Amino acid sequence: MAGLRKLSPHEQAAKTDKWTEILFRALAARVSKRWRFVSFRGAGGGEWKGVVDILAVRKDTSKSSHEMLKSGDLFDFVLVQMKGGSAKPPSAADIRRLQAVKSHYDARAIVLFFWNHKSKDKATTKFELLDSAGRWVPSSSTAIFGL
Repeated sequence: MAGLRKLSPHEQAAKTDKWTEILFRALAARVSKRWRFVSFRGAGGGEWKGVVDILAVRKDTSKSSHEMLKSGDLFDFVLVQMKGGSAKPPSAADIRRLQAVKSHYDARAIVLFFWNHKSKDKATTKFELLDSAGRWVPSSSTAIFGL
């Protein structure tokens, strides 16, 4: 077809990254009633610095133990890293950084969302949670955001 050109590897990676986020948002939003998702993209819409791709946030409506704070004054956070296509899983250094960010903000969880659109049978999506030993454990959008 005239006018169609092959995407460069960088352009293809950016396109995959964008679609990975779109799919994550769609799957998470289906089950989340109170969670909001904040993306950290660069000026051109591509990847930006940092180990966290998306911050999921919701109001914590439990009773606060602090004498000044009321229900709804605090927040719950979930840190999300996304991987699409043939991207490598987070390295040991990435995992340590994610754990440090989680500790700094007292985040509820660390999530890895993976989408492989080049799977033999069909596209594959996975939600995984990082456990306290630094291992990725299979989970689901419902288990993470359907609370």
